[in-house]
Amino acid sequence: MIRTTLEQVITEEMAEIWQLLSNEEKRLVMDNFVIHNYKKNQIIYAEKDEPEFLWCLLEGKVKKYKDGVGNRVQILRLIKPVEYFGYRAYFAREPYVSSAATLEPSRIGSLPMTLVEQLMKNNNNLAMFFIHELSRNLGSSDTKIVNLTQKHIRARLAEALMVLRDNYGYESDDNLTLKIYMAREDLANLSNMTTANAIRTLTLFVNEKLIVVDGRKIKILNEPELRKISKFG
Repeated sequence: MIRTTLEQVITEEMAEIWQLLSNEEKRLVMDNFVIHNYKKNQIIYAEKDEPEFLWCLLEGKVKKYKDGVGNRVQILRLIKPVEYFGYRAYFAREPYVSSAATLEPSRIGSLPMTLVEQLMKNNNNLAMFFIHELSRNLGSSDTKIVNLTQKHIRARLAEALMVLRDNYGYESDDNLTLKIYMAREDLANLSNMTTANAIRTLTLFVNEKLIVVDGRKIKILNEPELRKISKFG
C-alpha cells in the first residue's frame, strides 16, 4: 500500500486517535503502522502468545475467544471497525489470556506496543483514551459474566442476536437481515450454550415469528420482542 493511501487510512479511519497526536507523534505512527489482510477464520494472536502489537480492525469482523473445559469455546467479545484490541495483556505484563481470530476476510492495522507506550507516557490525552477504552470493556465484561451465568438459554440467545445487531447492523437492502453470517457453533459460543441448544432455540424463535433463518442468514422480524426476551427471559 503506497504512503498516501496509508495516510488516508490512518487519518480517516483512526481519526479519534489521530487528532490527539502532535505532528512528531503522527510521523512516528505513520512510520510504524502496518496493514495486514487476513482470511476468514485466521488467527491474529493466540492464548499464551506474548503481546507485541496494538491491533486496530479497519474492515471486517473479529472475535476474541477463550478455550474452556472439554474443548468448549467461549466468545468473549466481538470487534467491529474501528476498534482497538490486543493491548490489555501488554499493560498487564503478561501473555495473552485469550485468542483473536477473524470471522470474515478482514483488514487490520498494527502498531508496536513499545511505541504506543512511549506515546502514552508523553501524551495525557492518548493515555486517557486507552484508559477509557479499557474501563468501558471491563464494564461490558462484568455485565456479560452476569448475563451468561444468570440468564436462561432463551434470553442468552436473544441477547446474542441483539449484540450482533448492535455491533454490525442490518443489510441495507432490507434493513432486517443481520450483517454478519455466523456459524451455529459461533452463535452457541457467544451465548454460552451447546450448538444443539442454539439450533433448538433458533427454531423456537422461527416458530414464534421473531426471526427467519436461511442458512447462516438471520432476518430479525420482531426486534422489540427479542430485546424484551433478552432482558426478562
